[in-house]
Amino acid sequence: MRQYHTIDLATRQVSSQTMDGPQLVRAGRYFIAKTLNEMGAAKVDPLGPDNPLIFSAGPLAGTNFSNANRLSVGCKSPLTGGVKEANAGGNFAFALGQLEIAGFTLTGQSDDWIMIYFKKEGEIEFLDASEYIGMGNFETAEKLHERFGKKVSIGLCGLVGEYQGLMSGISFSDVDMRPSRLAARGGVGAVMGSKKVKAVIVDLNRMPGLHDRKQVMQAVKSYKKQLEEQPAIRTFQEQGTAAVGDYTNTVGGIPVRNFSSGQATDTSGDARFKLGGDYLRELNLERGGDTTHACMPGCIIQCSNVFADKNGEEVVSPVEYETIGLMGTNCGLEEPDDLAAVNWVANDLGVDTIELGAMIGVLMDAGKGSFGDRAFMEAVMEEMRKGTEEGKLYASGTQRVGQALNVARVPVIKGQAISAYDPRVIEVTGISMQMTAQGADHTAGNLPQYDSKGKPADELVKASLDLQALCATTDSLGFCIFGRSVTLERQDFILQALKDAVDVDLPADFFPQLGRETLELENQFNRDAGFTDKDDDLPEFFYTDELAPSNQKARFRADDLKAATENWWA
Repeated sequence: MRQYHTIDLATRQVSSQTMDGPQLVRAGRYFIAKTLNEMGAAKVDPLGPDNPLIFSAGPLAGTNFSNANRLSVGCKSPLTGGVKEANAGGNFAFALGQLEIAGFTLTGQSDDWIMIYFKKEGEIEFLDASEYIGMGNFETAEKLHERFGKKVSIGLCGLVGEYQGLMSGISFSDVDMRPSRLAARGGVGAVMGSKKVKAVIVDLNRMPGLHDRKQVMQAVKSYKKQLEEQPAIRTFQEQGTAAVGDYTNTVGGIPVRNFSSGQATDTSGDARFKLGGDYLRELNLERGGDTTHACMPGCIIQCSNVFADKNGEEVVSPVEYETIGLMGTNCGLEEPDDLAAVNWVANDLGVDTIELGAMIGVLMDAGKGSFGDRAFMEAVMEEMRKGTEEGKLYASGTQRVGQALNVARVPVIKGQAISAYDPRVIEVTGISMQMTAQGADHTAGNLPQYDSKGKPADELVKASLDLQALCATTDSLGFCIFGRSVTLERQDFILQALKDAVDVDLPADFFPQLGRETLELENQFNRDAGFTDKDDDLPEFFYTDELAPSNQKARFRADDLKAATENWWA
């Protein structure tokens, strides 16, 4: 049993309910879509008081079950106008689990800037946040830890979120107290800003009560062993998500210079791809940085890193693949030190590096700056920090900037920037980004190595939707998708672990069933919000412009996907 709290910010009244096993295993993404539909949020103003902001942790949160402490944050997206579940690592869900809290929903809006403090004694305290307004995330987190100590986890609305910039995320503490794990996508930080909640602080405590603690502890050990036997996990442990960059660059599917090419070339004459996992690992080891780092307690995948400068001093953690693709190659950067520097600023602002990199790529394509110009990127982010009129336009996201500047190549789907997989080459992932109600989100169903050459829409849509359903379940259980080589292949093992944890009997087909239900709920929300099948189209330039070096164009429009989708649902 765990508690779920609904907090009315206007009155500061808290109502609580007890959740049992069947409710606890339908958390995260499923719970968010279900709750948003029940509250009629599809029709509300995303930045108004009627848009709920939902925080949901999985049934194993608070334990050391590897990669099972992800947090889901959801609302109606002010960026896309559709459903949004943004997912984050760090130790915030872990802290909620340790207090035996399943999650909480923020409703209404506060008149003044506040912080919410969940205390281990069971109290929920509302505190004045005015002294932290306008600060960068790193300074804010440092001051909050000075005040509340080290044994807390923090969720922050960054300064871009304060003025409701639509690319703002919500930043959460990692295991080393950095506020650098983001629920980044869809503008959830803008919704937190609209509610005038600057921070949520949660006490760390102890492992929560479990139905069969001994069996869960055995499952923790068994799951760890199963993960360690997987080649994909060893790659993540050695190179982190940056390893994906070596692959996508080789096949010609990484975004380069506002999606005008699929393969980066080094103008310095170095034959190696300096923003890939191989090079970054070697460089970081040479400098004394950490090439493996766990973003959340207990995770043995450790796909994060801590990037060091030439003097061995920490610059930023983490340097992830999506940032490499969008703020790196997409903006014409070639050197890891340049990427790390702008990555740190983005984290301090609390913004989505995918949306930010895509937006800056559009600015560069419009002639506002030169590709590869780090100083220009820093100047753009400084305007965002100051909240100038220009900075607020930048913070509104890729689509709105592209429209304002009348740029032909604006890489968005449903108003959200496409992640670091060009859909002309990495087709199944592209189809997932087209079809998901979440907007262009690769985590909805990423199959970057699927051989799609010459294959029809039916086959590719089936591959996408099969994985989309399983990823939706993963996101509903608080698991990281990077463990899917075990999580999805040993569903029987996971179902038993859930039974031991929260006393629930689940059918053998629970994983695909819950995933399908989640997708149906999300699609229903978007239909109610006014989306149609045409919103599944890619931007026109993907269909007309060949992508070097493969010279491929996008093959599938919304109509092609619709027929194949109907076959899958049937």
